Parts: sequence; structure tokens; C-alpha cells
Amino acid sequence: MPVDLNNERPLAWDSATLDADTVAMLDNLQPNILRAHVREHLSVLFVRFNDVAAGRAFLRWVATTKMKSAREHLREVRDFAAGRRRGTPYVGLGISKAGYRDLGHSVQDVRKFGDPVFRDGMKRRIAEVNDPPVEAWERVYQREIHAVILIGDAEAEPVARLRKEILGRLPESARLLGEERGQGMRNPAGDGIEHFGYVDGRSQPLFLADEVDREPKEHWDPAFPLSNVLVPDPFAPDPSRHHGSYLVFRKLEQNVRAFKEIERDLADALGLSGVDRERAGAMLVGRFKDGTPLTLKPKPGGGTVVNDFTFDGDDGSKCPFSGHVRKTNPRSFGRNVIMARRGQTYGERTDDPWDDSPPEHRPSGEVGLLFMAFNGSLLDQFEFTQQSWADNPDFEVEGTGHDPVIGQGNRDIKVTYPKVWGKPDKSAPQAQVAQTVTMKGGEYFFAPSLAYLRNL
Repeated sequence: MPVDLNNERPLAWDSATLDADTVAMLDNLQPNILRAHVREHLSVLFVRFNDVAAGRAFLRWVATTKMKSAREHLREVRDFAAGRRRGTPYVGLGISKAGYRDLGHSVQDVRKFGDPVFRDGMKRRIAEVNDPPVEAWERVYQREIHAVILIGDAEAEPVARLRKEILGRLPESARLLGEERGQGMRNPAGDGIEHFGYVDGRSQPLFLADEVDREPKEHWDPAFPLSNVLVPDPFAPDPSRHHGSYLVFRKLEQNVRAFKEIERDLADALGLSGVDRERAGAMLVGRFKDGTPLTLKPKPGGGTVVNDFTFDGDDGSKCPFSGHVRKTNPRSFGRNVIMARRGQTYGERTDDPWDDSPPEHRPSGEVGLLFMAFNGSLLDQFEFTQQSWADNPDFEVEGTGHDPVIGQGNRDIKVTYPKVWGKPDKSAPQAQVAQTVTMKGGEYFFAPSLAYLRNL
């Protein structure tokens, strides 16, 4: 019988009693969707096809010779944890609406994708998420992208080798439109961070029993149904067994210098001193730089990055309703909206993002996040998060303001901040912080099943 995507129990992928349909799903699903694949070094290739037969043959070759399944990836993780051997590099593939048409699928065929956002493409969805006009995007994203190829590994050499091999097989009729390169950053504790210096990626929806079992669950259940990330692949040989996922790709440039100036100025405006000055940035992000949730503690520290918490009982006097992690995962509601984020930082910098250097020593551009997230529905997950949570100044409570990190749009209303952690005293109303993250372009893709790709 078809895989139950709405089952609330996490998937015991290595169970001896796993049914044949679930095994077929895992054997034909791309890695990095249900569980994040190591991609400390990442190459993102954007391709356009101009010949149906050549494009199909190329994708079939990539899928048949370079891509492993989700189940193969999970076995590699298990073997590595047992000290046996390291895994193989990750190769992932997404196809845009225009890409499916260039591979010979009719407009009517493409309507088989139930998500209207995918059928529109990112360029036609600017108004819904307050994105910059297309003419302001970087050139590669203004063009019609047909496919994205993701190559990732813990080391740089396997990525470079695979990149060369894959590009060497690109048909003469096709074009490499552009490339992005990501590289992970970590703090002294080994936690992944983004360019503003904050721990990133700790709170993720988990779909697999072995991952869920390792997490504390007294306050927050990290287990999510497969429907948050998987949908039947409409063009696969057997959509009831062969699944894919909608992939958002967005290049987000971060003005680190401006953000650090905002942290400093907010701390000054609230009269914060000493260690308490770190609370200014934490009120914008919702966590301190080391990942400590602001709703739990007034100061950073505590070792392991905590994820077992909710915002219940916090009326905004600890973590403002506008705090980035509260806006994008309110925890007490909206579980069906949460995406599986798989992004990576990009850009070179000469400073240490973790240290306390003054703002003028920070980059003002050319660094940021290659935002990637897998969705069961672009409309109900990514675009809902951006439009109804991040960009909504009245999220949860009237007058909370935009998400200070990823919020887009006019920031007309004034906001207040708690002067003392956990106390009702508020600051005088003040202008919202300026936008320091700029969307430089992107596209919506579908990550199809291996069964589809290998049968092209």
C-alpha cells in the first residue's frame, strides 16, 4: 500500500519489518531531503538545456552514475558512526518548471504538480514575498534556469573532482549559467554558524527514528511527518512509491557590518552594559551567538545548543515576538509549516565571525547564505513563512514588527523591546532595525525521484 506521508511516527528506516513500499521510496529518494548530508564544501551549478534528448541523457547519466539514494546515504551514516568507513560525496538534482518543459513535458503535464508556486516559478512570486524586482537580481538568476546540480562533501577535493567530471559531460547544446560555492563555518565549540556569528541550523524537523531518539523531548517534539517534506513524484513510474520534494534556492547576501552596528546601537539605546549587551543581538535573532535560547536564559552559556523548548509562557518580555527564531518557528503552532533547511554559507572574509571585533572590521557584502529548503508545499511552507510570519508586522501580537533578519518590506511601524529580561518594562517606541539581508536571486525546483531520473 502507498507510503503514509501523514504518519506522525518517525520512520524507522533500518527496521527489519519495513514494508516494501517504504523501502522502494527510500531506494528512489534523493539524499539530503530526509536527513542532511555533509556538505561543508558545496558547489551549486545552474544549467540550461536546449535539446530534449541531450538534456534527458545527461540527467540520466548523472542519476545513474553519480547519485546515491536516501537509503544508501543512511547506511553510510550508520557505518561511519560505527567507525567503519566514511561516506561518498553528495550529488543532488532539482528541475524547475521551465526545465520540465525543456525536457519534453507539456504545459498540461506540468500542471500535475499540485503546487501553484512551483508552476509559477520564483520570478512571478515577487509580490507575495516582497522580493526585489527581477532586474535587481544577479544576472544568473534573471535567466531561465532549467536545473540545479548540488555537489557536496566534507572535503574540497571530492567536490572539485565531481564538478569537473559532471561539467565535462554537459552536452554542447546545454549551458552552465552560473555557479555558487558554499563553505561551512563553525564556532570554537564546533557548531555551525552563519555570517552574523550565530549558531544556525540547530532546530530542524526530524523524520527518522534514530535521529529523534537522540533528542530530548520534554518540551518540544522534533519528530515530523514525511508530508512536511515529501510528495509523490507525478512523472515517476510509480508515484505511490516514488517521491520528491519542492526545493527553494535563494541567495541571501548579509551586510555583517550593518548588523553589528545595529546590535551596538540597540544595546546603547536600551542602556545595556557588560555581558548584558549580548542580549541586544539575541533579541533580534532569538538566540545568543552560542545558540542559547533567549526565552530560557538572560545570558549565553550552558554548553550544548538547546532545542527542547517552547515559547509558552513568554509574553515577549524574554524573547520578543519579532525574534527571528520565534518568527520562523513559533513552536506552539504551525508545525505543518516547518521546512527542512539545508543551506550553506558562502563568501570569503578575513575576520573571525565569532570574535568581538568592532563593526568596521566586518564585511558589508559578498558574504551570506545559500538558502535551501525542502518542502511538501512551497505555498503552505516557504511562502507562508515569509509572507505571514517574517514579513508580517502584526505576527502573534499587533505591532511586533518584521523579522529583523529575513523580513522584507516597508518597516513603517515602531516597536519596543524589553529593557530587563523577563520584566514588563518596555523601551520607548523606536524605528525597526534596517534590513541587512538582501535577496540576490533564486528559483523554485522539484527534486525528483531517482526512478524518474534514471528512466529519462
